[in-house]
Amino acid sequence: MLHKFGFFCRFSMPCLSKLATCLTDLHLQQSPLMGHIVNILSQRLSSIDDPRVLTTLMISVANLASPKLRDALINKADQLLDPTNTSTFNDSRRVVQFLRSIRNIHRPLLEKCNKIISQHIHTMDVDDISIIAGMYLFLQISTFDFRLAIKKRLHELVDSCNDPLSFTKLFLCLAPIASEETIERLEELAFLWVDDLDVQQTVGMVETLDSIRSKNHALLQRFASAIECSLSLYKPLEVARVTQSLYQLHYKNPELFKKLRQVNIHLLRKTVIPHEVTALVRALSLMPYSRLEEDVIIRVEAMVSQCSFTNLNTLASAIGKWMRKDESYSTNARSRYVSLLQDMTNCGLKKLQAIDRLDLLLDEVKPISGDWFEETLVEETVVILHRMIDQINWANLPDLGLFLTRINHLCPLLMERIASLAIKDIDKIHPSGIYNIMLPFSTMNYHSVQVDEMFDVCIQRITRTISFFDPHLLVYIVNLMANADYFPEELVRKIFSVDFLAKMDAQLETLSDVLNIRARIRLRDLNRNVCIQCPDLQVPWFHNDFCQEMLKKNNIFLSPAQQQIHTLLAEVLGGIEYVQAAVVTPYFYTIDFECILDKNMQPLPYSEPSTLLGEEVQWGKASPVNMEDKLPPGAQRVAVDFLGRRSFTKNVSHCLGEIAVKKRHLEILGYRVVQIPHFEWNSMELSTNDAWKEYLRKKLFSEPSA
Repeated sequence: MLHKFGFFCRFSMPCLSKLATCLTDLHLQQSPLMGHIVNILSQRLSSIDDPRVLTTLMISVANLASPKLRDALINKADQLLDPTNTSTFNDSRRVVQFLRSIRNIHRPLLEKCNKIISQHIHTMDVDDISIIAGMYLFLQISTFDFRLAIKKRLHELVDSCNDPLSFTKLFLCLAPIASEETIERLEELAFLWVDDLDVQQTVGMVETLDSIRSKNHALLQRFASAIECSLSLYKPLEVARVTQSLYQLHYKNPELFKKLRQVNIHLLRKTVIPHEVTALVRALSLMPYSRLEEDVIIRVEAMVSQCSFTNLNTLASAIGKWMRKDESYSTNARSRYVSLLQDMTNCGLKKLQAIDRLDLLLDEVKPISGDWFEETLVEETVVILHRMIDQINWANLPDLGLFLTRINHLCPLLMERIASLAIKDIDKIHPSGIYNIMLPFSTMNYHSVQVDEMFDVCIQRITRTISFFDPHLLVYIVNLMANADYFPEELVRKIFSVDFLAKMDAQLETLSDVLNIRARIRLRDLNRNVCIQCPDLQVPWFHNDFCQEMLKKNNIFLSPAQQQIHTLLAEVLGGIEYVQAAVVTPYFYTIDFECILDKNMQPLPYSEPSTLLGEEVQWGKASPVNMEDKLPPGAQRVAVDFLGRRSFTKNVSHCLGEIAVKKRHLEILGYRVVQIPHFEWNSMELSTNDAWKEYLRKKLFSEPSA
């Protein structure tokens, strides 16, 4: 029958969709027969008018469809799906499944599917929610209204989850968005189910406990015991995942970790699958053991040429950890570790140079971060990006903007190209992509006439589509604009309205701890931006308590350069009583040092001079400077900040946006700002105490430039 493909041309499209489903159920998605179905579908796609038939075929042919056919299927699905038709729930779910399979975040179609799916949340069971939430997580899409609706529905389903599988799905979906009270209840229920869970369920539960940073030691102990008893049943990825989660949960059980290490090494010796090797190596690198067996290194060496960029980056990070742990490395610079890293670099360069399409390049490199990639491949990647500048278009602007920000490279040619295309095609770009387009310009403090025009059109686009954005995302966007010195009044007033802030408070309850604190910090930054630069908008400052709380958590250690500057400042100014260290300004900026100069540029003493206890700075013990304290006529406060490497872009010595914003704000508050870049302080010209002190005198006592 497989040789008589012509027979299937006489099938109706509904019959063909049923055949495709049968082949999928038999795991024959890659068969020649499925290839023939793909061919028929491409020829007769326009004749399909039933969304069920279309979406069934979409998920069956996803792996074989060409990019052109995939685009045609997406357009057809967009035409057939009707948000007002309540019977299209399963069709919408299949479309999301298709987009997940082809890794395509097609925002307009996903929004339409989400509208349809959201209408049915009140009737969903745990299985439905688990499937959809998993696909949304993979596609990195989620809305506040969706999270709130599934949170409510999952609460209703807690008592009906009376078997291990349904409870596991409930726990995995609800715990990350639940309140502390609900998490405690879920953990109590989980304690009762531990012994009934299979391996996959146990792994999922432990990873979720890690994601919510569980402190329930008794529950962790139960899971650890269950894992230890059934460790022989675990597959390589499962062993790697539980090892990583238990380590990140700071679970203390040396015997269990010793056993996990043995199992990791045993599985690593057997597997030949690159992503399994990578996961096991990463798990091993987390453990407090300095040496890696020779045969394990040999296995990694054999896998290098088969690894993706992401896998190479993970392996390099793991090897870097072993190099720091292995005492023999310091006496043997040409160790196996160095050789292995060089092989990875050569492999990465070959892969980079073989890529001839910008979209493929961005897909490969945009998830990567870390020292290895930045030290070995970033420069070559930037060269290739410039070579592919003509391939930049409105569709890949968000990914390119995000990547340039991540590598922290100021590339004027690429950024001007982004700006010009954004101006030209702003209405083609989905609102969700505009943040990433503006991101490198604001983060890296890059301005030009064309960039000003780009921000103007982006502001107009955001204002027209304001209803699209969840509260925290709108705060991110407007704060990004404010950092770049743009303050769209309509958007600012919207955010600081009572209704908006109440909605954001409700949303914060559905976010993870990490996203919650990040959103609150962005709101604080925007509140500070507006209060300092737009007092006419009369937005009140309401972050005192939050800032005090953050300061208490932010004890840091001064670098040797900062300690040296403190000592030399005291000598230059005439004594320790003329300099304050670890100063908190109004609106809770922190500055390294402060001094006061009178109208004749002479230092004035403080009534309570500060001293540093060793290297530690405890910001939480400081109170904000009262700028209303009366100074002699003509006197001025001087803020002195040391700017380390992280204050600049990596390829040129250009201050980042946050440094420029801080300087701008301090000057508005009445400070004169003295910045000491690391490359000046550590330069060859400054190598003696006398030279450093002369440098400080010029910085402090010279007339500030206009």
